[in-house]
Amino acid sequence: MSVQIAVVGGGSSYTPEIIEGLILRHRELPVSKLWLVDVADGQERLEIIGALARRMIAKAGVNCQVCTTINRLDALPGADYVITQLRVGQIDARINDERIGLEAGMLGQETNGIGGFAKALRTIPVILDICRDMEELCPDAWLINFTNPAGMVTEAVLNHSKIRAVGLCNVPVIMRNSIADALSLKPEEFLFHAAGLNHMVWGMHVWHEGKDRQSEVIDELFDKGIGRPGNIADIQWNESQIRQQGLLPCPYHRYYYLTHEMLQAELADYHSKGCRGEVVKQVEAELFEIYKNPELNEKPKQLEQRGGAFYSDAACELINAIHNDKRSLMIVNVKNKGAIDCLPYDAAIEATCVVGAHGATPLTIDRFPIAARGLIQSMKAFEQLTIEAAITGDYGTALQALTHNVLVTSGQPAIDVLNQVLKTNAVYLPQFKK
Repeated sequence: MSVQIAVVGGGSSYTPEIIEGLILRHRELPVSKLWLVDVADGQERLEIIGALARRMIAKAGVNCQVCTTINRLDALPGADYVITQLRVGQIDARINDERIGLEAGMLGQETNGIGGFAKALRTIPVILDICRDMEELCPDAWLINFTNPAGMVTEAVLNHSKIRAVGLCNVPVIMRNSIADALSLKPEEFLFHAAGLNHMVWGMHVWHEGKDRQSEVIDELFDKGIGRPGNIADIQWNESQIRQQGLLPCPYHRYYYLTHEMLQAELADYHSKGCRGEVVKQVEAELFEIYKNPELNEKPKQLEQRGGAFYSDAACELINAIHNDKRSLMIVNVKNKGAIDCLPYDAAIEATCVVGAHGATPLTIDRFPIAARGLIQSMKAFEQLTIEAAITGDYGTALQALTHNVLVTSGQPAIDVLNQVLKTNAVYLPQFKK
């Protein structure tokens, strides 16, 4: 049975990875029509990506029609899967978020701290608008989300729409591949049992031939290091802290366990070469110059510099697992439903799940150590308050959210950055103009 996919944010620099992933799986996942959707401001990039996608598909000899549009209502009817990879306000909004945080002496990363908060306020209402269109035009479709902040966006969809949704992130894929290298195994030869929140996920167990080899992986963490995305500074962990917990941290835990060091590193980068968003803007400009080449018919190597390696390939495999009822083990964002006993039932978590035609079912886990439990509960409170603020536009709820974020300085500094976020993003936040 042929498949129709709509990619909202189809003009993204990541899209060639989606095309490559679909080409590699075309025998299992016969996509007959692929819609690439973007906004009017992104139309030029959308057409560049659309042309490259057609060249890649033609080279592979795959029978798939690629359509581009700036009106998602054209793309949603008949869609079996809708992939969301959008950025409200585009890269300049991210740059503003990071500057606001860093100028206030706080971490401004786009999914953590004040940056993640601002992006969630802009993004959640737009995603829910897309879901309302899906409810009318393709109510049985699956939403595959890797729009950041992925955990909050996915939770908003799960609890405020009727659409079936799964979120995903490239960080667990990077962790799993690094574990494979550390143990000289193939990724499919062991079970990586992970649990937590998006960008706050821990490795709980590494099962191989009936044995838990987690301690070996932690040894490797301090011997050679475990892989990280290119956007995370390579700052060494506090060994006693990690060993005491017995959990494998994800790269983003540096923001919480090494806050001072991470802030100093980001401030140094900010003053020498600009914030991460400015670096990404330059990388993307270079990528799109490459994409314009009419002779290019494959994903260019330079895309790996973008920092989101494996995102799109993971999305394709997630769709493949659902479509073919593969019952694969994947680390994705789903509703908790008791899997993590210290978090609300309806909260979105990131965990190892069984993925098939039914969707994704998380594996239950052992109880978190107290230190990890306290951190994850505080950040989940922040996430849920942020979701409420994004939907209601309530100022007090937004301030409560920031107060619970351990990367945001409470009191007057939190009020100041909140006011700056609302002022800078006023055009994208009509819900706060009540």
